[in-house]
Amino acid sequence: MHFFSQSFKYDHPWSHVVTGMWHKYPNPHCTHVVTVDVLDRSVDPMTGIIRTERVLGCKQKTPSWIVKLFGGSEDAFVREISFVDPATQTATITSINLSLSQFATCFERIQYSPTSSHQTSFSQTAEIQARMAMWRAMTDRLEGWLVQRFEQNAKLGKAGFSDVLRTMWEAKQQQLTQAAS
Repeated sequence: MHFFSQSFKYDHPWSHVVTGMWHKYPNPHCTHVVTVDVLDRSVDPMTGIIRTERVLGCKQKTPSWIVKLFGGSEDAFVREISFVDPATQTATITSINLSLSQFATCFERIQYSPTSSHQTSFSQTAEIQARMAMWRAMTDRLEGWLVQRFEQNAKLGKAGFSDVLRTMWEAKQQQLTQAAS
């Protein structure tokens, strides 16, 4: 099993970041995410927690050795479940790959929480595990490629989400300016 983690802060209030979560895709940095389908959304009447389940459709450039070994295609699907708790101001997203999960899984967890009225912390972890007990060398190679791919996509995700937040912030500032005129 291989692990990935990162954390940083966005210079935006928590409410702005959580609103941006729903507008992250599509963006020009994350062209590998081609579809986002909401399967279910509900609000717990007792807690106010919003639960959303989505499926992300992705296109990945898969190395030929992986396609030869496992089959499949460049099309991949990821199940994402998010919980937004307005009372505690936390948002948690978990995701796991649906495609080729019999050979490898990537379990990702993201959390957003406020650090101040104008700043939100972001933490991301991923556990990546290939399932080929007989072929340890191939398992290590596959996990290494998956971690590398995950890290590349995480960088693209950060850049894309930063652009989304900046665009939303600029639009909000423009609306406020127009309303004041």
